[in-house]
Amino acid sequence: MAKNSFPKDHVPEHIAIIMDGNRRWARARGLPDIKGHEEGSKALENLIQPAAKLGVKTLTVYALSTENIKERAKREVSGLFQLLQISFRSKVRRLMEKGVRVDVLGELEGLPKSIRKIIEEVRKMYIKNESITVNLALNYGGKKELIEAVKNLIKEGIEVEKLNDEIISKHLYTANQPDPELVIRTGGRIRLSNFLLWQTAYSELYFTKKLWPDFNDRELKKAISWYQRQQRNFGK
Repeated sequence: MAKNSFPKDHVPEHIAIIMDGNRRWARARGLPDIKGHEEGSKALENLIQPAAKLGVKTLTVYALSTENIKERAKREVSGLFQLLQISFRSKVRRLMEKGVRVDVLGELEGLPKSIRKIIEEVRKMYIKNESITVNLALNYGGKKELIEAVKNLIKEGIEVEKLNDEIISKHLYTANQPDPELVIRTGGRIRLSNFLLWQTAYSELYFTKKLWPDFNDRELKKAISWYQRQQRNFGK
């Protein structure tokens, strides 16, 4: 394979990323945790356009889990919310002007009103020459997503005999989107941490010790190269 070249038919159209390691990156440098999150935000922004150029159509990133909000120190969570608000006001709008569609997956009711308002505005924005969709998983939990899907199925009165993969998939946050072919987790941990539990049933899982702020387009190409060497059988 030529350097920086990937067969377009073997690039995963949907990549999901567990962005782990922001706090460890900051602490290793004697910096406050929020500085790690700020660098992590920059790393994501810098990765989107290279991903689109490689042929990735959807990028779903685990930005803030339901557990993060419950278990992290209030000061850190407050700082994360402030960072999110700044990102939505500036970075997200800038990306959308470049053809990047941004959506949010998760329980929006658990987010501050100011952020929910911005999310509503972003979702209504028209994207010219759309190149890639970026899903930000905020206040997201895979188990919670499945519970909400089941509740909605019951409310709609769908008969048990008619339930199948397609119907359940249409009731998830990622409805009408393809499942991720590749999941990348940075930071050295080897687990999914309640992320896209239904959607990743047959995803290839790539783990790297690189902390998220250090993950760049070169690291992304490594992950895609690894993916291209896998034999995907889907249980056959």
